[in-house]
Amino acid sequence: MSDSTPDPTGVTPPMPANTLAVGVAGKELDDEKVVPRKQVVSWAFWDWATQPFNSVILTFVFASLYLVSDSFLPADVAALDASDPIKERALADLSAGYGWAGFAAGILILLLAPVLGQRADASGRKKRMLLISTVLLALIQFALFFVYAEPAYFWFGAITLALGQVVSEIAGVNYNAMLVQVSTRKTIGKVSGLGWGLGYIGGIVALIIVIALTFADWFGMDTSNGLAYRLIALGAAVWTIVFSLPLFLNVPEAPASGGEQSKVGFFRSYAVLVKDIGRLYRESRVTFSFLIASAIYRDGLAGVFAYGGILAAVGFGFSPTEVMLFGVAANVVAGLSTILAGRADDWFGPKRVILFALFGLVIMAVLLFAFHDLGTIVFWIGGLVLSAFVGPAQAASRSLLARVTPDGRQGEVFGLYATTGRVASFISPAVWALAIGIFGATIYGVLGIALVLLVGAVLLLLVKVPALGRAERAKA
Repeated sequence: MSDSTPDPTGVTPPMPANTLAVGVAGKELDDEKVVPRKQVVSWAFWDWATQPFNSVILTFVFASLYLVSDSFLPADVAALDASDPIKERALADLSAGYGWAGFAAGILILLLAPVLGQRADASGRKKRMLLISTVLLALIQFALFFVYAEPAYFWFGAITLALGQVVSEIAGVNYNAMLVQVSTRKTIGKVSGLGWGLGYIGGIVALIIVIALTFADWFGMDTSNGLAYRLIALGAAVWTIVFSLPLFLNVPEAPASGGEQSKVGFFRSYAVLVKDIGRLYRESRVTFSFLIASAIYRDGLAGVFAYGGILAAVGFGFSPTEVMLFGVAANVVAGLSTILAGRADDWFGPKRVILFALFGLVIMAVLLFAFHDLGTIVFWIGGLVLSAFVGPAQAASRSLLARVTPDGRQGEVFGLYATTGRVASFISPAVWALAIGIFGATIYGVLGIALVLLVGAVLLLLVKVPALGRAERAKA
């Protein structure tokens, strides 16, 4: 391709890193196609559309502040002092119940994601499957409106959230697999980073709206029986529908890849999947090895945000308001750094971006532990630096996988990507708890997360993905 070929994102990119895109990704990820800017932006806005489910519903508000709270305890237990052992145990039972629902969701994802992605590839229905799962995700969020603040509704809420996690993951498989449709070898990192960045920022905008409504006391509205939280879920559902429309209106369906998957039934697809995993190991060892390495370090990345609030509150003495403000700041930093890091991905290659981010995270985690006695300022600085590394590592991981995935197998491989991440999701919680249990202080948990990230980084170093440096590209 000549240098005069227009860049679909409207910005002239640097020369791409050699990451096996030509040899493995095939004709879909090439420089000959011109992707309209409208398609690129429309694709990226799906991240914006669905992020409130993760940031507002699962992480910061609905699940943590509402479902696992005394709103779902019997009245006599809820009236007890917070330090009462009976109330503490009752709240722990709610947390455990919610955890078991999440465990069941993980099993369903493990069983369904690879095969559904595989069949979507074969039949040419990635966009259709994404549409169905996006509508289901919106309906699930609508259903949360009926989770009233009564003990009898706890399991309805927990199961609904678990189903939302399953649908969200399956939707993400097809969404990620469409990345190669809206990018070229030169722009895939930038486009992937744009999606991740818009996701972070969209989640934060939604969270800020929730905080503003809370400070405004919902304008005097009667919010008894959990109405405030139920309205938040309703708003998240509307948000998902409105902001996902551009993708379905502007991004076309990719053609079918064909193959054996399109000729067999659903359950027979599992036998085909096992055979295809073996073929992936034989024919694309780099893809197979990356799936293993990324499962470890992505669990560490998830742990950074999963336990960041606990670390801030318990380890560094943040007040609840400070924790919320830090959460907003952390996600803004992560979103902006992700968008900026997309250019580094295209220039240096995604593997180098991931390794830089992972080792940066490990070093900063150790520094947080070493200087935690200096107070909250250490976490404000160090925690935001940690956040700046997380987003780029996530976006570059998606970019690297898209580059090394054999043509026509994007849905299947991204299904495996989701599955391996879920299979490894117990590691960070176990190491976090073990470190705290051995040493008797919450601050030691940060070292546990650092260990998971370090192991993942070392495994990624062993993945043989050729990459040209700037000087070598200049000679090319």
